Amino acid sequence: MMNKKTLTKDVELKKLALLSERELLMHLRTSKAGLSEKDAAKRLEEFGPNQVNAQKPRGILRILFDAVKDPFVLVLVLLMIVSGLTGDLEAVFVMGGMVLASVAITFIQEYRSEKASFALKEMIENTATVTRNGKSREIPMDEVVPGDVITLGTGDMIPADALLLWTKDLFVNQSSLTGESLPVEKGVRKEADQEELSAVDFPDLVFMGTDVLSGQGQAIILKTGQNTFFGDIAHNATQKREATAFDIGLKKVSKLLLGMVFVLFPVVFLLNGFTKGDWSSAFFFAIAVAVGLTPEMLPMIVTSNLAKGALNLAKHQVIVKELPAIQNLGAMDILCTDKTGTITEDRVVLVEHLNPLGEVDQKVLDMAFLNSNYQTGWKNLMDVAVMEYYEAQKCQLPYEEVVKIDELPFDFSRRRLSVVVKAGEHQLMITKGAVEEMADVCQYVEINGQVQPLTQELRDKMSQLNKKLNEQGMRVLAVATKYDAHTDATYTVADENNLILIGYMGFLDPAKASAASALAALKEHGVSVKVLTGDNALVAKKVCGDVGIEVNGVLLGSDLEELSDEALSQRVEEVNLYAKLNPMQKARLIGVMQEKGHTVGFMGDGINDAPALRKADVGISVDTAADITKDASSIILLEKSLQVLETGVLEGRKVFLNMMKYIKITLSSNFGNVFSILVASAFLPFLPMISLQLLVQNLIYDFAQLTIPWDNVDHEELQQPVSWEIRDIFRFTVAIGPVSSVFDILTYLVMWFVIGANTVAQASLFQTGWFLVGLTTQTLVVHLIRTRKLSFVQSHASWPVLLASLGALGVGFILALTPIRQVFDFAVLPQAYFGWFFVIVLGYLVTMEGVKHLYIRRTGSWL
Repeated sequence: MMNKKTLTKDVELKKLALLSERELLMHLRTSKAGLSEKDAAKRLEEFGPNQVNAQKPRGILRILFDAVKDPFVLVLVLLMIVSGLTGDLEAVFVMGGMVLASVAITFIQEYRSEKASFALKEMIENTATVTRNGKSREIPMDEVVPGDVITLGTGDMIPADALLLWTKDLFVNQSSLTGESLPVEKGVRKEADQEELSAVDFPDLVFMGTDVLSGQGQAIILKTGQNTFFGDIAHNATQKREATAFDIGLKKVSKLLLGMVFVLFPVVFLLNGFTKGDWSSAFFFAIAVAVGLTPEMLPMIVTSNLAKGALNLAKHQVIVKELPAIQNLGAMDILCTDKTGTITEDRVVLVEHLNPLGEVDQKVLDMAFLNSNYQTGWKNLMDVAVMEYYEAQKCQLPYEEVVKIDELPFDFSRRRLSVVVKAGEHQLMITKGAVEEMADVCQYVEINGQVQPLTQELRDKMSQLNKKLNEQGMRVLAVATKYDAHTDATYTVADENNLILIGYMGFLDPAKASAASALAALKEHGVSVKVLTGDNALVAKKVCGDVGIEVNGVLLGSDLEELSDEALSQRVEEVNLYAKLNPMQKARLIGVMQEKGHTVGFMGDGINDAPALRKADVGISVDTAADITKDASSIILLEKSLQVLETGVLEGRKVFLNMMKYIKITLSSNFGNVFSILVASAFLPFLPMISLQLLVQNLIYDFAQLTIPWDNVDHEELQQPVSWEIRDIFRFTVAIGPVSSVFDILTYLVMWFVIGANTVAQASLFQTGWFLVGLTTQTLVVHLIRTRKLSFVQSHASWPVLLASLGALGVGFILALTPIRQVFDFAVLPQAYFGWFFVIVLGYLVTMEGVKHLYIRRTGSWL
């Protein structure tokens, strides 16, 4: 299972990282001078090329076979064969077209997913500097093996998972693993024990798929190819999407239909064969009943619903890549979202510039700007944030002229950067850096223009201020100055002492203004939101508070490693914030939620989100995401906002409910017809309706139902997630279907005793009378079943559905009452029939309305 694999990989890397350098070199059978070329060749053969192969590519024929063997496609093929045997060529062409369309769409999607792994390969097609036999040289990345010693420099891609041997000012971009855009400082580990950290958080571990932003280092390769963290991402991001809630629901409906057909076909066939003696007619009649029992227009109704939903969402800047994702949106009861870029703006913003007592101070901002603006090294996101804020506020420096003198670049051990400028008559050294390291070199503090010694009391107050800013989710830097250290133009690290602390800078990735209202709307519609982030818990908790997510509990990635799937399944119901996660842990969490019966959506845009996007029932990304990320998604947002998701959720529920209308109405109606046929077959000396008439009746009805995707849906039905409940469909069918049979039998009695259609010679008269009653009741009952409210009064169908119903009745009456009737073997109906016709139809509708409300009171459900 994925969780065991990922957990083992994390533990293995941590164990290797915790070994001493000597133990590690012995374990990997290498040295700091690197492997010999002979050893490297052996290991390349043993471990294989350093490549990520997400899955073995399937051939075109295999992809096509997988598309054809879908259960619903097989049901359609069976129905197509049956229709051909009965001579219904129109149905053959319609269902054949649906089969071709379904197979073609599935084939195209699967073929595209096969190509996705190549996009990941392109990310790591590069060279690496490897030391072998004591000599360094460039080799292709796919030739790197465990035990190789590599040299890293600015701009290098890290070729595999490795442990750092030495570093100098090394900063790495790990966004492909964590999703966080801020650079990560890397260096040889100082602490003796970091068991509680995830491997991704180890300062001396670097990973395939990440890159060096600045600095230098040397590392020893631990894992290559598919055994790396990136290999896991590639594998899970490009493998075939597992069956979603939509797929599972349709398969269950298909099995239910097949089960009913296989049970009722032989019953109808044998009953008519024994009672009528004409086995040939009985066979074709039984086939017609089987076809009539099955909602053969279901694929077209489903496709029309989904296509209509996709067009509506496109108007709201939402592109649907996989049509079933629309229904999954409606069924979604949990939305898991990454933090960065979805509920935050994905940028670092300066939000505070405070003096040591926590008061806003312009001088702190001025000094920070001078430091960021005049440094010549790589400007990180916080430097950019300072300069953007300064310019946006249109601030003016308090000096007429500023001339740069010198600078002391940032390095990992100092964790600070100093710039020296000549401002006015003084040489001014401005130092900015991490709070802890700055505290070590500051002996004075400036408050309200007064410089005073930095006492322990003041240190305690500033420590509380720093803690407060951290609890608000801010990343904090300290700013200090020093005047006229000396008159020379050259400064050294030794000059960074006896500094005057002037204040703190607070940085934040702010929450989106629209996120709070969007999340509140989702909650009102029964969708709970869980945040899955690679960022730390403190920052994530603050952001959750800003957007109105009440944090019920927090689980860290390291916590997940200690939990089995069973234990985790108990926690996922309670916890809604997961922090410091790696990509595979996100995907594992989604899988556990799905096992609990939830329909899960995931929203993210980083490469690190790809496995979770592929695992979710509905994966949501943005058009600016990486190609591999978009390929793993089923829905693409043209604007990075949660607000459009509410529209998507409601559209998905409309699609589902309109599909369910057709399924339940048609199944119950057809089941009632079959039940009526069984009763008639037992007592009538002739067939209650010939197979041609039965197929025509079903065809007229089915075409009328093609307007169902455009039907209205009651507002109350959209408030909660919707899902496939096969037991409910079966219960509905066997409870509601026989109601029509009662009135069918009443029609039999009227036709037999009142109209006099009680001989074989009068069979066509009997069949015509039942044809009209059956078509009318079947068509009109749609308007009762489509809503749990009082039909035609509290809720009415859309105009397309109303017109389609009238059209169906018009066509039926034309076929039965005009000279065309001879083609279908219909007879002329006497005037006395029509009075009974209206009584039976009206009685059926009134009875069905009463049964509907009784059913709702008893079961609490309807559609």
